[in-house]
Amino acid sequence: MVQKICKAAMIFGLFLLLMFTASIGADSFQPTVITVAVDDMVTAGTANIIKRAIQLAENQGAQAMVIQLNTPGGLVASTLDIIQDISAAQVPVVTYVTPPGAIAASAGTFILISGHVAAMSPATTCGAAMPVTMAPVTGEGTQRADDKTINFLAGHMRSIAEERGRPVDIAENFVKENLTIDYKEALEKEVIDHVAVNLGELLEMIHGKEITIQERVVVLNTSGANVQAVEMKTSERITHFVSNPQVTFILLLLGVYGLIIGFNSPGTFLPEVMGVISLILALYGLGLFEVNILAGLLIIIGILLLVAEAFTPTYGVLGVGGVISIVLGSIFLPIEPMMPTDWFSRFRMTAIGIGIVSGALLIILLSGIIKLRKVQKIHGDEEFSNQVVPVIEDINPEGLVKVKGEIWKAVSKGGISISQGENVRVIGRKGMYLVVEPERTNISEREE
Repeated sequence: MVQKICKAAMIFGLFLLLMFTASIGADSFQPTVITVAVDDMVTAGTANIIKRAIQLAENQGAQAMVIQLNTPGGLVASTLDIIQDISAAQVPVVTYVTPPGAIAASAGTFILISGHVAAMSPATTCGAAMPVTMAPVTGEGTQRADDKTINFLAGHMRSIAEERGRPVDIAENFVKENLTIDYKEALEKEVIDHVAVNLGELLEMIHGKEITIQERVVVLNTSGANVQAVEMKTSERITHFVSNPQVTFILLLLGVYGLIIGFNSPGTFLPEVMGVISLILALYGLGLFEVNILAGLLIIIGILLLVAEAFTPTYGVLGVGGVISIVLGSIFLPIEPMMPTDWFSRFRMTAIGIGIVSGALLIILLSGIIKLRKVQKIHGDEEFSNQVVPVIEDINPEGLVKVKGEIWKAVSKGGISISQGENVRVIGRKGMYLVVEPERTNISEREE
């Protein structure tokens, strides 16, 4: 009987121990949340890091992936890639405009609306997503994009809002009316789900929230989550850098000028190497955003004219045409309707600035050429004409003479023999030989 009691006590004790261990294990479990910060223009590099962060969150079984937004806009193709990755994600994606005072304009608004959960910090704004293009050269700043582009992006914004259960009319007005709203209005009109001062507060707010992902319901467990921030890799930083049209344009011209300088200064190698690297990066960057084909042709024509001016100087005719062609082409090169308005102004000033620098370099080049052409020749067949020089080795009919400290081979006119020590007069040049005649011949001829 005692043995049975002891055995039952041991079993009960083991049961309690297992229950206690399981309770400790459950309490010690800490959920993980992956975050990515978008603090600048949305580029191909931005799309790459967000895609990688989503994959990392899925592989680690994270509770959510948070995109922290503070962006004035960006590239259309990259924005659409980000939206597609969010839509295909197997993990909840939270879009959050932060810190206080941040914005999610243009492309940033598209990303904000596409999140499974959308939130903003106090003193933040979103909207202003109307597509724009560069205004004509005679105008200023930007102008409204064509109706086709506006209707397409408005329809896409409406579709995203409808999918996420957000007000489609407001989403559409972000594009068509360039609507801008602050965090209070966004929350009131259900454009976003929460307002939180910081990420920690937001994670506590959304804890226990039910999210539908790929037709399955997921309950968020984000309270006290371990936050892991994903930083850009070197390759993503390079992509982010060169996919900025302004940077790509500068790299393109640096590459061209580097090659021109290198070809005109053989043996230096540095300009050629830097030129080739810049051109490779520029060509890679050009493939990451939409460009105006006509503007691209103008830039190519301008570059060819500058190259022609460098190798066949035309007193600036080709050079001036090249500079004008490059400036006009560069102003209308990028076709990116969701870039911020001030970016277009900066890009235009960059293009004009490069045009001014190119013009200044062209003036310096032409001034040098004109000065060189005014200088009297110091080499050639007439270099030593009419010089009286001594013979240092008998000329019969060939010998040596000394001219300006240099030893030259000489041949006498008519094959006359001239002894060492006599003076001769240079009357011409044949290749590496000077043609000379005795000085006394000229003297006697003058006396006669």
